Amino acid sequence: MTIGPQQIERLNARLWPDEEHAAFALLDGAGIPNLLDKLHDEGGPEFECLYMGELAPDMAEVAPYLVRLVPGSAFLDWVFSGWGQHWGVFAVLPASLDLSAVRRHFRKLNIAYGPNGNPLLFRYYDPRVLGVFASTCDNFQLQNLFGPVAHFVTEGENPDQARILALANGALVEERLSLN
Repeated sequence: MTIGPQQIERLNARLWPDEEHAAFALLDGAGIPNLLDKLHDEGGPEFECLYMGELAPDMAEVAPYLVRLVPGSAFLDWVFSGWGQHWGVFAVLPASLDLSAVRRHFRKLNIAYGPNGNPLLFRYYDPRVLGVFASTCDNFQLQNLFGPVAHFVTEGENPDQARILALANGALVEERLSLN
């Protein structure tokens, strides 16, 4: 689905609710063709990989990336062009946090442990995963998931809607936002 100016305006209102907040994208390199090229374009966004260390080129292509978004930027327009294709999720956090602090929070979520205790990569930044996972969390797990995040914005089950996930009194609150 291609989203137009009205849909973008609705999303922007949730991504930048006021001057106290900043918007970030958690983008899945495994599902986005040419993500690294877009990140490294001249005038591209401020970003960091959510994996540690120097990655082999093939791993860097499929890794998840944290990107600080700038309203009205060409990069943001490009990200919006992938709406409905499960490219990632948006997170709204206090504007006072720098990219490395935000990265530290999200890096803690990269590993989950299976029933036998083995570590597994956890793709929480897939919009098809985040809402389902969050709905199964207890209060402690929700606090770990959200940390400093005011709310997440993800694609809905249909690309003509968005999901807003937030915490209220330690409980998950979900709002569905129509983009039509």
